[in-house]
Amino acid sequence: MRVLVGILHSVLSLSIFGLCPSMTIGPKEGWQVYSSAQDADGRCICTVVAPEQSLCSRDAKSRQLRQLLEKVQNMSQSIEVLNLRTQRDFQYVMKMENQMKGLRSKFRQIEDDRKSIMAKNFQELKEKMDELKPLIPVLEQYKMDAALISQFKEEIRNLSAVLTGIQEELGAYDYDELYQRVLRLDSRLRSCMGKLTCGKLMKITGPVTIKTSGTRFGAWMTDPLATTRNNRVWYMDSYTNSKIVREYKTVEDFVAGVVSRTYSLPFKWEGTNHIVYNGSLYYNKYQSNIIVKYSFEMGSVLAQRALEFAGFHNMYPYTWGGYSDIDVMADELGMWVVYATNQNAGNVVISQIDPDTLQVLKTWNTEYSKRNAGESFMICGTLYITNSHLSGAKVYYAYSTKTSTYEYIDIPFHNQYFHISMLDYNARERALYAWNNGHQVIFNVTLFHVIKTDDDS
Repeated sequence: MRVLVGILHSVLSLSIFGLCPSMTIGPKEGWQVYSSAQDADGRCICTVVAPEQSLCSRDAKSRQLRQLLEKVQNMSQSIEVLNLRTQRDFQYVMKMENQMKGLRSKFRQIEDDRKSIMAKNFQELKEKMDELKPLIPVLEQYKMDAALISQFKEEIRNLSAVLTGIQEELGAYDYDELYQRVLRLDSRLRSCMGKLTCGKLMKITGPVTIKTSGTRFGAWMTDPLATTRNNRVWYMDSYTNSKIVREYKTVEDFVAGVVSRTYSLPFKWEGTNHIVYNGSLYYNKYQSNIIVKYSFEMGSVLAQRALEFAGFHNMYPYTWGGYSDIDVMADELGMWVVYATNQNAGNVVISQIDPDTLQVLKTWNTEYSKRNAGESFMICGTLYITNSHLSGAKVYYAYSTKTSTYEYIDIPFHNQYFHISMLDYNARERALYAWNNGHQVIFNVTLFHVIKTDDDS
C-alpha cells in the first residue's frame, strides 16, 4: 500500500509540473522547479522554489497551486489511513481463516464420534459459529478469491445444519431413556444367543498368547460349566511323572503367576489331554487306560474306570507322542473320550461317557488313524482332527456323531510356536485352548449357526 501512495504522489506531481525527472523547468515569474531522484519507495521527489509571498499572493495560479497541494496532502493522508485500515482488516481476515481451519478440524472430530460429545460442547461450537458469521462480509470485501469465499459460506451453512440436527437428536432422549434402550438391546442379544444351536466349524483365528511358561509340553484349562464370575485357571506342566496341579483365581493371576492353591493328585498322569468339568479334573492315570475323576473341592478321587481295549503309554498316541493315547474332552453336548483300539486297527474311537460314573454311553469307530492325527477336539458332537502338530497344520477331518458320517475339510490355523501338544475346546468361551511349545495360547473359532425361531418345533 505504501507503494501505491508513492505512485499517487508521483502522478500528482507530474500532473502539475510535468516530467520532473527528465528536465528542469526554468524560472517563471519567480518560480523554480528542479528535478531529483526517486526515494526508496519509488516516489519522484521534486524541489520547488517559490517566489516571495508578496510576489504571488494575489496570483490566481498561485492560489490554484496551493489548493492542489492541499488536496494532495489530504489525499495522501486519506491513503495512509486507508492503508492502515486495510492492513488491520487483512490481519482480521487471516485470523478468521485460522479459526475456520480449527473449526473444520473440530467438526471432523464430531463426525467421528458425534454421539459421545456432550451438549455443552455443541453449544460452544454454535457460539463460535455465530462469532464467525459476521466476518464473512469482511472476507468478501478484502479477499480476491470469490469462489473460496462462497465455499466457506456453504461449508458454514452445511455444518450449522449438521450441528442443529445433532443437537435435536441428542435432545430427543434423556440419559435414563438411552440406558433403558441399551438394556433392552442387551436382553434381545442374549435371547438371540440363547437360540443358537450347535454349529459347524468354519474358521479358526489367532492365536492370542496368554503366557509363556513351563516345559515344551503341558496343559492349561478353565471349567466350561463354571459361572461367568468363576474364571479359575488350572495348570499342569509336562506330560508325565507329575502329580502337581496349580490353580489360579483369574486369568490375570495366571498371567502374573499368582497361585491361589496347589493340589497333589493321588496318581500321576499321562499325556496332556485332561479337562476340568463341573469342578472336577478328568485325566488318564499313568501307565494305564484308566480315567480318573478328581474333585478339587473334596480333594479326593470320586470315580475311576478303565476304557475297554484302549491303547495307552504310547501305543496309539498323536503324532507328537508324549503318551497322548487317551484324550478326554467336553463340548456343548457333554463329555467325550477319544482313543484307539486294536479291534479298530489303531483308528480313532469316540466314546461319550457319563461325567459322574465315567461309564461309556455310546461309541463310534472311525477310519482315521490315531497315529496320523496331530490333535483333536469336539465341538457340538463333531470330532475335528488336525493332520499335524507342527507348522502348516490344519483341521483335516471331521466326524459327526449325530449322523455317523465323516468328511475331509481344510481349515488352516496359525501354529505360531511350531509345536502343539494340547488342543482343547471350551464351550463356554467358544475358543480353543492350546499349549504351543511352552506358550499358553487361545484360538477363536467361527461356527456356522442355525437360529431357532419361536415357530420352530
